[in-house]
Amino acid sequence: MGFKMGIVGLPNVGKSTLFNALTKTAAAQAANFPFCTIEPNVGEVAVPDARLDKLAEIAGSKQIIPTRMTFVDIAGLVKGASKGEGLGNQFLANIRECDAIAHVLRCFEDDDITHVEGRVDPVQDAETIETELMLADLESVERRLQNLSRKVRGGDKEAVEQERLLKAAQAALEEGRPARTVAISDEDRKSWRMLQLLTAKPVLYVCNVEEASAASGNSQSARVAEMAAAQGNSHVVISARIEEEISQLEPDEAEMFLEEMGLEEAGLDRLIRAGYALLHLQTYFTVGPKEARAWTIKEGTAAPAAAGVIHGDFERGFIRAETIAYDDYVALGGESGAKEAGKMRAEGKTYVVKDGDVMHFLFNT
Repeated sequence: MGFKMGIVGLPNVGKSTLFNALTKTAAAQAANFPFCTIEPNVGEVAVPDARLDKLAEIAGSKQIIPTRMTFVDIAGLVKGASKGEGLGNQFLANIRECDAIAHVLRCFEDDDITHVEGRVDPVQDAETIETELMLADLESVERRLQNLSRKVRGGDKEAVEQERLLKAAQAALEEGRPARTVAISDEDRKSWRMLQLLTAKPVLYVCNVEEASAASGNSQSARVAEMAAAQGNSHVVISARIEEEISQLEPDEAEMFLEEMGLEEAGLDRLIRAGYALLHLQTYFTVGPKEARAWTIKEGTAAPAAAGVIHGDFERGFIRAETIAYDDYVALGGESGAKEAGKMRAEGKTYVVKDGDVMHFLFNT
């Protein structure tokens, strides 16, 4: 299980350049005019995790299979998108299918690249997009409330519950607040997700800066950081140009290039870590001579559900999980050493999987 992140932003902010870099493809045409991306481009990337390589080395695994993350490059939104301006309706539908939204914000000056609003102001750009998404949500909520009215009058329990949640969203949106600011109980969380509200999705601001500011950001990215903190959202600083260059290099060359630029790691790593934190995701591993593999689960996932990520039969017939913490596996030289030291644990159905656990599931067929 990975997750799907929609890359959105105004035209010409560097979305397609970033997408190309992240997926190491030229599928998204990066051109200096609005709507150069007509259909959403979907790209899957391996999630880099040094722990997986270490586990494979210790176990002598023949194959390494990382977990994957999906990026969707969604064409540039413009003011009026909620009313169908530009290619608005199509894009809004594409955003609904994503788990999270990465707002790419232009935080660089470049006279050769046109800004659709004729100025560089990432905070204003973020507000423009947020407003369009809120307007689209408000229209959707009002339409759904109208359609539910007859069922509510007839006492339909499901309709009454849905109306309650829609009215909570409507109240927030009418106050100019996104739906994610609404406090939702654990009992309502599944029904809330089913509403598929655009502004209920977690947001990560991606500050696209010039190459010289890739390591420490600039005054524009600092403004975005301040805005993100005030909203309780996350942000990362990336130079899409640098990421595009790195994506064309061999691993050794990429490492040297990063050093020369004063960067400790590629922007992809920072973006994925921020995305994981945003969606409360974590990784566990299965390791053996044949393969070392990473699996993505939500924080708080119990062992049977974690097993179900591999195969539904593992969850249905779950007996127990043999579990070794990553640090113990490495320190004790693998499964045998961990077992001898008493560090392999037998965990039952109530065990909550920890990030980095090395697991083997026993199940009935």
